[in-house]
Amino acid sequence: MSEALENLARIAVDCGFKLHEALGPGLLESVYEVCLCRSLADRGLDVERQKPVPIRFNGLVLEEGFRADLLVEGRLLIELKSTEHYAPVHAKQVITYLRLMDLPLGLLMNFGTVTFKDGVKRLINKYASPFQ
Repeated sequence: MSEALENLARIAVDCGFKLHEALGPGLLESVYEVCLCRSLADRGLDVERQKPVPIRFNGLVLEEGFRADLLVEGRLLIELKSTEHYAPVHAKQVITYLRLMDLPLGLLMNFGTVTFKDGVKRLINKYASPFQ
């Protein structure tokens, strides 16, 4: 993992921590998304909200199969949740987005947990597509 990508992840986690500290758990995911996007932009980062995640299969391209919550600097995916507990499907969702977007690292941030430390997970794309 590159040092620049690790630095982006550190900034994102710091912004997420400060956001959770300020607002606490229990708000809608969309509120945390807007606030985290603003916090990252205030740090000088380029952030895209609701980034389309295209699906490519057998020459077919579905441009908007899914939408990722945040894409930072075109390299770091952040998926947000606001729930008491993670479900296994949440990590699978991030791994799928990483694979489809050919990105190495994603952060899953759950703002519904009592502490932010319990709500943040790093997920790495270990998939090597046979079609590339």
